[in-house]
Amino acid sequence: MPPYIPTREDAMALLIKYTQKQGLIRHALAVESVMGHFAGIFGEDAQKWRVIGLVHDLDYERYPDQHCVKCIELFEANNWPQEYIRAVISHGWGICTDVKPETPLEKTLYAIDELTGLVASAALVRPSKSILDIKVKSVKKKFKDKSFAAGVDREVIKKGAQLLNMELAELITQVILGMQPVAEKIGLKGNL
Repeated sequence: MPPYIPTREDAMALLIKYTQKQGLIRHALAVESVMGHFAGIFGEDAQKWRVIGLVHDLDYERYPDQHCVKCIELFEANNWPQEYIRAVISHGWGICTDVKPETPLEKTLYAIDELTGLVASAALVRPSKSILDIKVKSVKKKFKDKSFAAGVDREVIKKGAQLLNMELAELITQVILGMQPVAEKIGLKGNL
């Protein structure tokens, strides 16, 4: 019997089962899209990267104190491959797990997770309230303002950029490009 490979439908069903808050669902959709974008850049399996992006915060709403730990049980109960589980766990490296991102997929998820939140917040304070016209310069300015989106861990973003051997500006550029195709789904189309 071939190994089980989760589909997007499998991932969405699991996400909806454990996540009710629309903000967390929009975040999952943003991360899914950005992971697919980066898979294209790196010549990797976009479906796999997107699926992992979609479920990366599976345990966050119901088990915030066990984030990146409780999900192991949830994934294993659904026969998810260990490679997928490890990728999800590694995005909490230094925050809630000691599993260091090693593969390009893991490094990307680690690098972009917090940054999608910062980019979304920066887009929402623009006159257009849209990600479709946001500039890297605007996001970098908000990145430097520690009081803006204070919950976003800038050190994680910096470490993620280093793991990917990318300049911060390039990482921001690619995250914006990765989020733009789902602007409407994630509430960031604004008035454009």
